[in-house]
Amino acid sequence: MTTSNIQVLCNVLNKFRIDNIIKRSNHYQPPRYRPPYWFVKKERVVSDDLLTQDNRDFIEEVKQDKQKSQLILESPLANIEPQKSAEWTPFTRRVGVIARKIGNYPLWSKDGKKYQTTLLQVVDNHVIKYIPPEEFKPMKTTKVNWREKRTLGCLLVGSETIDPSTVTKDYCGMFTNVGMLPKRHLCRFMVTPNAQLPTGTPLYATHFRVGDCVDIRAKTIDRGFQGVMKRWGFKGMPASHGVTKTHRRPGNIGAGGEKARVWPGTKMPGHMGNRWRMLRGVKILRINTEHNVLWMLGVAIPGETGAMCYVYDTVLPLKKLKTPPAFPTQPHVDGLPLEYYDESIHQFDQPTITFEES
Repeated sequence: MTTSNIQVLCNVLNKFRIDNIIKRSNHYQPPRYRPPYWFVKKERVVSDDLLTQDNRDFIEEVKQDKQKSQLILESPLANIEPQKSAEWTPFTRRVGVIARKIGNYPLWSKDGKKYQTTLLQVVDNHVIKYIPPEEFKPMKTTKVNWREKRTLGCLLVGSETIDPSTVTKDYCGMFTNVGMLPKRHLCRFMVTPNAQLPTGTPLYATHFRVGDCVDIRAKTIDRGFQGVMKRWGFKGMPASHGVTKTHRRPGNIGAGGEKARVWPGTKMPGHMGNRWRMLRGVKILRINTEHNVLWMLGVAIPGETGAMCYVYDTVLPLKKLKTPPAFPTQPHVDGLPLEYYDESIHQFDQPTITFEES
């Protein structure tokens, strides 16, 4: 074998090795747009051509009957008491809630400092189904800590009741078996077996407490196809001195010499946003029990106004719960205070603080 052939073979082997390293790295992860395998097809083509007025009245009557049966199902669960046999431990994992991002609002601390907060509203959350650990199949099983997850079950939670006639028959079947109306949004939360909840249990904002920290998972704002300056923060080309029609372009990407190709993961124009992101360790500053609203510290929660967020207890070691929370959840009890405030937050019905010159 000649020297040139050996050199070509080495180049090919190096290229194969580098491609595999980049594709397997955590930095380059292609986005997943498909729904999960357990999420059956929901949308259908809505057509009212063959519906008469009698059929519409019959459908409305069936919907009313289902809503009444759902209320009857919730009535014994509304005053659910904590489980006597199960106790909360620092290793217990509770269920989370599905909340809608409704905007930003300022709060002030007792020493006059201003905080920007994000409002999350827990809308019509109910437990749909519990899957025990022996039947639960996570989507990712390649990580090392999968052995620990074999002891975790799963709770399927739904949010926002919708019209059954607007979704497919298969999707309705997931709720008909448990006596619930279809939900617009679904999410699976991994829980320990002692934190399971019966089907139909409602979840409220009082599932959490002020001062506790939670993790939030949501999709970032979908910005569509964007250039490198907005997508990656490139500086761009000069505005003058011989620059022609390349002011916002990336410029040279360095594909020369032996490689003469585009490296995987190169920062180039493309689709921006619409990616799942997690914000961990967000503190709860205020809770409204009437409208089920959570005031979260900061404005960095992913998604635009109206986006859905998955909220659950944080997994950060230094911000985990130190005292037992409402376990397995906080039931709806009459006579709760309208507002819960963190001890550092100034309430508007209290006297305004004043500062005197020394």
